[in-house]
Amino acid sequence: MCDRRVDLSSLICYLSLSSPPMSIPEKTLAFCRRSLAERDQFWKEQSELIFWHKPFHQVCDFTRPPFARWFVGGETNLCYNAIDRHLTHRADQVALHFISTEVDTQRSFTYRELADEVTAFAAVLQSLGLKRGDRAIIYLPMIPEAVFSMLACARIGIIHSVVFAGFAPASLATRIDDAEASVLITADAGLRGGKLIPLKRLADEAVALAARPPRYVLVCARGLDPDMPSDPRRDRDYATLRETHLHDQVPVEWLESSETCYLLYTSGTTAKPKGIQRDTGGHAVALALAMQNIFSGNPGETMFTAADVGWAVGHSFGVYGPLIHGMATILYEGLPIRPDGGIWWKIVQQFRPTVMFTSPTAIRTLKKQDPAYLKKYDTSSLRYLFLAGEPLDEPTWQWIHEALEIPVIDNYWQTETGWPILALLPRLEEPKIKPGSPGIAMPGYDARIVDQGSGKRLSPNEKGVLALGLPLPPGCMPTVWKNDEVFARHYCSQFAEEQLYSTFDYAIQDADGYFFILGRSDDVINVSGHRLGTREIEETICSHPAVAEAAAVGAKDELRGQAVHCFVVVKQAEAFEGKEKQSQLQKEIEFTVVSRLGSFARPAAIYLIRALPKTRSGKILRRAILAAAEGRDTGDLTTLEDPIALDSIREMIARIQKSGDRAR
Repeated sequence: MCDRRVDLSSLICYLSLSSPPMSIPEKTLAFCRRSLAERDQFWKEQSELIFWHKPFHQVCDFTRPPFARWFVGGETNLCYNAIDRHLTHRADQVALHFISTEVDTQRSFTYRELADEVTAFAAVLQSLGLKRGDRAIIYLPMIPEAVFSMLACARIGIIHSVVFAGFAPASLATRIDDAEASVLITADAGLRGGKLIPLKRLADEAVALAARPPRYVLVCARGLDPDMPSDPRRDRDYATLRETHLHDQVPVEWLESSETCYLLYTSGTTAKPKGIQRDTGGHAVALALAMQNIFSGNPGETMFTAADVGWAVGHSFGVYGPLIHGMATILYEGLPIRPDGGIWWKIVQQFRPTVMFTSPTAIRTLKKQDPAYLKKYDTSSLRYLFLAGEPLDEPTWQWIHEALEIPVIDNYWQTETGWPILALLPRLEEPKIKPGSPGIAMPGYDARIVDQGSGKRLSPNEKGVLALGLPLPPGCMPTVWKNDEVFARHYCSQFAEEQLYSTFDYAIQDADGYFFILGRSDDVINVSGHRLGTREIEETICSHPAVAEAAAVGAKDELRGQAVHCFVVVKQAEAFEGKEKQSQLQKEIEFTVVSRLGSFARPAAIYLIRALPKTRSGKILRRAILAAAEGRDTGDLTTLEDPIALDSIREMIARIQKSGDRAR
């Protein structure tokens, strides 16, 4: 049994010996190959899946590589495609089911009711002076107002940026400033596992930290924090304004296909989060294609996407995708194991979704629960379970596949792409699944494995970097917000001899066209689907006055995919001699990381060391540190300046593991 993140020889052995003989997905491959060979005609056909207020005059403008514009001159609107066009035939069909085990509430909204709520929210935003092209930051828990606000922004051409409601004030402030937001939409509080998260208070801190604070803070009060502070000059109560504007008529703003509909910020190797732009027309077409062919849902059915709206999956396949496709979507506020490990399956029994989408981490969490929960509830409505966010190991795939007795389809993509790069197409043919592989390249993606230096294509079963030919297909980011140079340089100039988009992931492709992801080639840590840049973690640690320098790596973690391990050099080692003083410093560093970046960035281990292993040029050898943390061979160390530094790390880790103590 093979973990696809292990060494290449083991993986190739798995490919050649462990996989049972299977037929190649010929229909899927033919469909995807045509999208490249007959690009314009293919995407012209797919564009018919959505409504166009004004037809486009050019399918793809790629006259300024690496930048592409799709469906040039066409005018459309995400909100109209998600709601208005369905009102003729689906007005009384449920569009949104809201379930909260945190406040013990359920409510469903038909397409007509959703249209009324979205229109009212749009009117409220207009009453605050917001207009087409302005930016709104949405900092809300998983409540209906999160969906209303997203769609309301899309309706009137406001560019929204949803920030996960677990981000710390400093991270929120960074996003407020970069987007230059006119309004911050938040709630008095959220709940997670019964614990109150004082969102309004956190938002106030962020506004105080922001260099360009928003004009207004719009508060959706839930009655969870009745004593929350309020600034009458800036704060506005959403419920009060909603009553005033409940019956207003708000026409759709028709946007040119290439206009930005929203931003999603992602961490990376740069300290500053990057604002990933989404266009309007290309995004709508890509989601329509994905819903029909990848996720294989049918209009009138229900989809359960157990992902926060603050992440790309929540945007694409929790809100916009299902609604564009005429389905109902389930919005769940709560944990997968509260009140017990059967809650998701209870939701499936009650609301009868045919398609479910979540992360491998969530399934690994449920795997630790009583297996009786899976038999207690009727899950027969499910046709497919889709998993994405971090590598899916075969034991987890096997467990949930056998438990649900349905195809479990891995898929691979990025915030930057907005929809799957690698998957299968159940609409075209029965999915031919290879455990450990997220599948083959989807329509429009010229995916290839290339040499990390030159960018030249490699042969089957050779390890290289997964790269995408340009132009990227519709739905992918056209650029980075306010920074074309970062898109061109960081994403599209990584190879010496070819201009390609780099995913920064190592992978191989077998002879049948299936890809296997091996791990990151850059300095990004993936904790349960949360992408954390090592640089932002390290800079946060180094803000502690006692710290001289630090290195953060993502070590393999059975539950979360990766966990943050920090190696810290203090300025005055003699000041922290003794277990008690070291423990106190570790706690302070942990608090600094959590308060600045959020609880999901909490280090699993903090090691106080004498020196960081570096090359002679001064570059930190994170590869060697990671190998030491995972107990693996560190490989070639010919460039190492001080071998004693790495040896001391190995000895410290071994000593801690032997004693059973924790590194913090």
